[in-house]
Amino acid sequence: MKLNAIVAGVGMTPFGKHMDTGLKALGADAVKLAIADSGLGLDDLQAAYVGNAAAGLVTGQESIRGQVILRSIGLGKLPVVNVENACASSSTALHEAAAMVTAGMYDIVLALGVEKLYHADKKKSFGAFSGAVDVEAMQEIMKRLQESAKQSGAKSGSSGAGEKRSMFMDIYAAAARGHMEKYGTTVEQFAGVSAKNSFHGSMNPRAQFREALSIEDVLASPMIAEPLTRPMCSPIGDGAAAVVLVSEAKARELGIGRPVKVTSSVLRSGWDHAYGEDGAGEVCSRAAYEEAGVGPEDLSVVELHDASAPAEVMAYEYLGLCPKGEGGKLVSDGSTRLGGRLPVNTSGGLLRKGHPVGATGIAQIVELTEQLQGRSGERQVEGARVGLAQNGGGNIGPDVAAMVVTILQT
Repeated sequence: MKLNAIVAGVGMTPFGKHMDTGLKALGADAVKLAIADSGLGLDDLQAAYVGNAAAGLVTGQESIRGQVILRSIGLGKLPVVNVENACASSSTALHEAAAMVTAGMYDIVLALGVEKLYHADKKKSFGAFSGAVDVEAMQEIMKRLQESAKQSGAKSGSSGAGEKRSMFMDIYAAAARGHMEKYGTTVEQFAGVSAKNSFHGSMNPRAQFREALSIEDVLASPMIAEPLTRPMCSPIGDGAAAVVLVSEAKARELGIGRPVKVTSSVLRSGWDHAYGEDGAGEVCSRAAYEEAGVGPEDLSVVELHDASAPAEVMAYEYLGLCPKGEGGKLVSDGSTRLGGRLPVNTSGGLLRKGHPVGATGIAQIVELTEQLQGRSGERQVEGARVGLAQNGGGNIGPDVAAMVVTILQT
């Protein structure tokens, strides 16, 4: 089904370390910004979908996260649906909200993503990621990661997963080593992703890190899990992002002159398949292109899930931006940098904008909406008309646990 929801307003807090700001305050700030951007009032909202992944583990708030946040700013009575789907929590919330608007159930819906990951006890923060795999198979997963690291001579990757860092960095590191061996991708190309995104993030006032880095800076940074140095790994963070979606009829009533339309949102889970075979990324992107009536060649700007630098390179390939094995070339030839053929992660991506897990998906939509409306300032992509967001989370076996690909068009 082709979607026809319209983005009426967006809002986002700065991402970063907000030790003195709670989940309610972060979420409330993003909602207020999105409502103000839409020109509507809080009382106009007819339903809300709230994405969050880790509040239960990190803050102890379970079950009614969305209701608690919204009641803090006087929003009650309306239906509130809490959505938890790993790193794809808020993009899943947006998917559900857009579907309900398209189906005619509501005319004005809020989609919110919010997360607090910083905690005095770092094990709580890392535990939020360790729970996004099959925990009954944890011992086997850790053994496999350690064996992969030892076989490749990766000293840093041989211990510390889930304690000193998110275990997902070890999963990405293993995938990166495999990509290098199979396709000849270089560590300099992976470092180039971090350098590019740091350049973009340096121009984003809401980004967690604003320092521009060179490839040499990235390579000289502390090793986390070979070949990933610290800037090649997304940080934990706190923050929130929100979108107000309206129906086409309501958009006309509001006088939205150049509407940004959600023309496709495809949600899939991974499955058991052989390593190297097409997975959720390929399936989601193909379905999204077909649903929106566009192809990779039509894209103006992309926000994708660079939870690690190698993840961005691999996403280029399964999104159809280049053939398999050629993702590294898009980095080294400047294609995905601002001014290049197809700018990717103009926000700074997860690597520099930050990765408050439950807020990440909608933060991508905020960036794309502003790009398509021509209000991204010095990081504006000239003439942007079609944007794609890719947001995945969790891991089971050979594939991501949840994946969402969303396409916006003006």
